[in-house]
Amino acid sequence: MEKALPAIPAKRYFTIGEVGDLCGVKPHVLRYWEQEFTQLRPMKRRGNRRYYQHHEVLMIRRIRDLLYDQGFTISGARNKMQEILQAEREKKKNGEVLLEGVDVIEVADTDLDGTQEDTDDERHGDVSDRLLLVRRELFEIRDLLSLAH
Repeated sequence: MEKALPAIPAKRYFTIGEVGDLCGVKPHVLRYWEQEFTQLRPMKRRGNRRYYQHHEVLMIRRIRDLLYDQGFTISGARNKMQEILQAEREKKKNGEVLLEGVDVIEVADTDLDGTQEDTDDERHGDVSDRLLLVRRELFEIRDLLSLAH
């Protein structure tokens, strides 16, 4: 049985070693994939050190899945990545929300105690209140993260 990949920490940049650990591949494989997949372009700083961003870690996991789990060849995975990225561009162009790598939480039509007797207006107000609470919590998280840097 294959072991699950670790969660991606909330950081801005990751070193090649960290990405290797997060994605279950060796650094030399990541350097090779950079040559094969034009979409994969980590930032390079002093001494040509690579720094990957969160979206690139997700992309590497997707590439890894195509190659190792789904059995694609490099060429096939490259073509599939092009298709995936084109589909995401279309979604963005059409104004759709992209939630890659984000767990979606469904909001049930029940209130917190599980009853379904609310009217549509009450449910709408309840959902709005919950969304405001989530928004406030996200701002607090953002402020805490900015203090950490």
